[in-house]
Amino acid sequence: MKLTLNVWRQKDRRSPGSFVKYAVNDVSEHMSFLEMLDVLNEKLQTEGQDPVAFEHDCREGICGSCGFMVDGRPHGPMPRTTVCQLHMRSFKDGDELVLEPFRAAAFPIIRDLVVDRGSLDRIVGAGGFVSVNTGSAPEANSTPVPKSVADKSFDNAACIQCGACVAACPNAAAMLFTSAKMQHLNVLPQGEPEKYERATNMVLQMDKEGFGHCTWHGECAEACPKGIPLSSIAAMNMDFNVGNLLRTPPTSGGDGGG
Repeated sequence: MKLTLNVWRQKDRRSPGSFVKYAVNDVSEHMSFLEMLDVLNEKLQTEGQDPVAFEHDCREGICGSCGFMVDGRPHGPMPRTTVCQLHMRSFKDGDELVLEPFRAAAFPIIRDLVVDRGSLDRIVGAGGFVSVNTGSAPEANSTPVPKSVADKSFDNAACIQCGACVAACPNAAAMLFTSAKMQHLNVLPQGEPEKYERATNMVLQMDKEGFGHCTWHGECAEACPKGIPLSSIAAMNMDFNVGNLLRTPPTSGGDGGG
């Protein structure tokens, strides 16, 4: 298989970037997309050129670090698939592909296809945890959790923090990510005591990071490799609104003096 790649090359966030065209030959349909890029980079290094920078770790679809745009779609054309699990059999001989980093003001480019997603870490740090007393682990059955609740928590906990939802959103919103990291705790009894404080803190941090506002396009859920549902955003909005009411001081009574 032969491919033509138009790859975004940018030295750092302050340098201008541009697309550079590369031809990649002898691509096996059994290769993953990242293995194909490895072949390209070996060729570039042999020719004395800088390899294309891309991020990866597990190459098993569970860490989310590999994300970038393939022909305008986060993680490429296959649903519920990360770039590292995208195989070349999904493409045809002679295809010309465009590879570029996730585009969002909150995701500054580090180099080529690599962006800084530290903003997502800071949202999690603002409330994506449960405060418990230190010591031995509690007995597993001491706090009963209905299966429907556990299933909902697990559905949200599947989020791998790749940022595809942000890249797919026309407003570069992080609502699906934030709601997933929030709701997998908020629906559980263990997360109940800090539920509304968590919602308020995480949403305020999301806004502080410069993400856009949700206008309910639904592109985020379509692009999510783990299938986080849009209903998580609705639940987050409800928790945030209640949290906002609880933190707003009541208006003092009386007739205003005189």
